[in-house]
Amino acid sequence: MAQYDVVIIGAGPGGYNAAIRAGQLGMSVAIIEGAPTLGGTCLNVGCMPSKALLHASEMFEQANKEFAHLGIEVSPRLNLKQMLAQKAESVTALTKGVEFLMKKNKVDWIKGWGSITGPGKVAVKGADGAVQTLEAKNIVIATGSEPAALPGVTVDNKRILDSTGALSLPEVPGSMIVIGAGIIGLELGSVWRRLGAQVTVVEFLDRITPGMDEEVAKTFQRSLTKQGMTFKLGSKVTGAKATAKSVEVTVEPVKGGSAETLKADYVLLAIGRRPYTTGLGLESVGIVPDKRGVIANDHGKTSAPGVWVIGDVTTGVMLAHKAEEEGVAVIELIAGKAGHVNYGLIPSVVYTSPEVAWVGKTEEELKAAGIVYKSGKFPFSANSRAKINHETEGFVKVLADAKTDRILGVHMIGPQVGEMVGEYCVAMEFSAASEDVARTCHPHPTRSEALRQAAMGVEGWTMQA
Repeated sequence: MAQYDVVIIGAGPGGYNAAIRAGQLGMSVAIIEGAPTLGGTCLNVGCMPSKALLHASEMFEQANKEFAHLGIEVSPRLNLKQMLAQKAESVTALTKGVEFLMKKNKVDWIKGWGSITGPGKVAVKGADGAVQTLEAKNIVIATGSEPAALPGVTVDNKRILDSTGALSLPEVPGSMIVIGAGIIGLELGSVWRRLGAQVTVVEFLDRITPGMDEEVAKTFQRSLTKQGMTFKLGSKVTGAKATAKSVEVTVEPVKGGSAETLKADYVLLAIGRRPYTTGLGLESVGIVPDKRGVIANDHGKTSAPGVWVIGDVTTGVMLAHKAEEEGVAVIELIAGKAGHVNYGLIPSVVYTSPEVAWVGKTEEELKAAGIVYKSGKFPFSANSRAKINHETEGFVKVLADAKTDRILGVHMIGPQVGEMVGEYCVAMEFSAASEDVARTCHPHPTRSEALRQAAMGVEGWTMQA
């Protein structure tokens, strides 16, 4: 029986980063993954392939709509087969990179599907059906999540798609219905809209992107509507019936009223994700997930001694970088170090065009908590670089404590804001005041100047708008 300091079940961003850190700290470590490649949902059928298509589709739309204004005359033609091929090439390069990192850090990849069989024991069933048992001083559950289901809507990944199926369509739909106005649905809906589909988004709530600052969400919806997306908010999907060439979706108003039938070439079900705990053998160590399948934790520890949990399968936002933080923290706690995750400073990004990014509290959260705050706001329409690049849509908003000036939240919609929100993550990690950012020199002309100007606005001395 092979023995390890740490055995990690699942090789997504949480799992493989935990494995790397364990290897760096000199532990013997094995990572269990039954998929043909490492990287989990994120690298294989999530974050990475979707960003590859978002980038390619954005370039295609720019070539069609913006190049002529810049004095570049082209006649773009879509080669969907090649667009999907380059996506696959990128994914392969990334997963091979993770495999290299496992070898570099002396991590054993045990190929198969893992389940806990008792304290300190993990059985791994290989593709050939053979089972081997590993002995572990510590077990880390990092099994991630899977697309959530909706009664009456059966995913076949032919006409009714989940996020995985929507990454590999053989044709550009003439029309697509997206069920769910969250990040995944809007990103993938954006891809196919840019490539030529008529996209209708059906959302149960009366707003898009729950959790996003309300002012930003409204601006975001206006932008997507202007681009050609149609929204049906406050609407409940009660069923979807697929034929060989189309899908009929039954929709009812949440507040009551007559049902209607919508028809489209394809339907994308994107109402969120649920923790993946199937076949993990949790009962063998007394772990009981909640009704949603979430495994509770206390600083990464489960209720079972020596068993830890990270990522989508436990509490908190389902984001790859959150899982990475938890993976590192748990390994450092195992090693006797001060592992820690600041859950108040996990940034979020929507990789549409314009992008949306935020970190910290929203205005709604601050109001609900009775916290008195000040805000500063700066539009990209007043930013020199954004003007030159013809990308002036959006703004940056900084929320700071009215008494201490400590930054409490930052919300951005605009060009490449996903790359810029990290500045405020660092500032807030060090408990910076808005004045700290306002008095920090930023290079000119850059979009990042909008971050400084918004901070200036907290105290009312924005200079360029």
